[in-house]
Amino acid sequence: MADLATLKLRHDALRSQRSSGVARVSYDGKSVDYRSVAEIDRAIEALEREIALAEGRRMVRQVRITTAKGL
Repeated sequence: MADLATLKLRHDALRSQRSSGVARVSYDGKSVDYRSVAEIDRAIEALEREIALAEGRRMVRQVRITTAKGL
């Protein structure tokens, strides 16, 4: 696992790349090509989990479902 500074550098590169619409990210002399925005989003989520783990915190995700009969 990479150190926290490297993880944050990769995370920042991915987020700026996603907002620019470019399909290639470069950091530390390395380059990665992504096929879709969904693939970039998955990579960002994975990095966020790694960063949380390195910082000693958990990522908590909740899904709340509400239903009604529509009466």
